[in-house]
Amino acid sequence: MSDKDRPSDLAGLDARLKEAESRRRAAEGARDAQGQGMGLAVRVGTELVAGVLVGVGIGWLLDRWLGTKPWLMIVFFLLGATAGLFGVYRTVTGIGHGVGYKPADKANGRGGTDGKN
Repeated sequence: MSDKDRPSDLAGLDARLKEAESRRRAAEGARDAQGQGMGLAVRVGTELVAGVLVGVGIGWLLDRWLGTKPWLMIVFFLLGATAGLFGVYRTVTGIGHGVGYKPADKANGRGGTDGKN
């Protein structure tokens, strides 16, 4: 092989490597987005179930202690379901999350990244 052929071979290899790298990054980006969506789904489900279980548990314990079966369990079931739905709403909309959870320009309602409207 002559020295004249080497630069074109290396340029072709470089182009193929860059193309393969871009395909790999695109595949990783799709995988990351899917993982974030699954994480949010698990969190939302946990918030809802935990609210209902805590409400039913408190209602059941109070019913046993006060002898008011099943009224307090029904009341606390409704309160727990409401709290769970409110938790899901807060999670989905991002209300009450700490700094860094959302980009600063979206979290404070500003359009630009320079801190000015």
